[in-house]
Amino acid sequence: MSGTLNKVMLIGHLGDDVKTTYFEGGGCIGRFPLATNETYTNRQTGERVSNTEWHNVVVRNKAAEICEKYLSKGDKVYVEGRLKTRQWQGEDGNTRYTTEIQVTDFTFLSNKGDGQSDNVRPEQNTQRTQQAEPQTSPNSEMGEDDDLPF
Repeated sequence: MSGTLNKVMLIGHLGDDVKTTYFEGGGCIGRFPLATNETYTNRQTGERVSNTEWHNVVVRNKAAEICEKYLSKGDKVYVEGRLKTRQWQGEDGNTRYTTEIQVTDFTFLSNKGDGQSDNVRPEQNTQRTQQAEPQTSPNSEMGEDDDLPF
């Protein structure tokens, strides 16, 4: 195989609200931290260990506006994109580096009351509309009230 691949797929929770920066030309960039968790049982002690990894996520233009509008801290989201490392000079004169996920595709996984998740590709000019009335389940229409979790 002669080609290379730079692809990242993550499912996690937002660590903060989306911070969007707008530019003069009409473009914008949205940034947010995304937490992914790994949980396992320590073989020697038998205790459950949980590790959280934090990722810097960057979305651009229309996708940034959609994320800013519909995502908030704690929401679960699937992001797909590529890794990009940037470098800059810090105030102290040292060279600093950061690695970010440049998003090409995302899907909202948290329910916001309408029971739907959205799949949006930033490179497309898609319009997202939010439904005005909440969807009802078949059981609620028939008057059934049970404790089933599904």
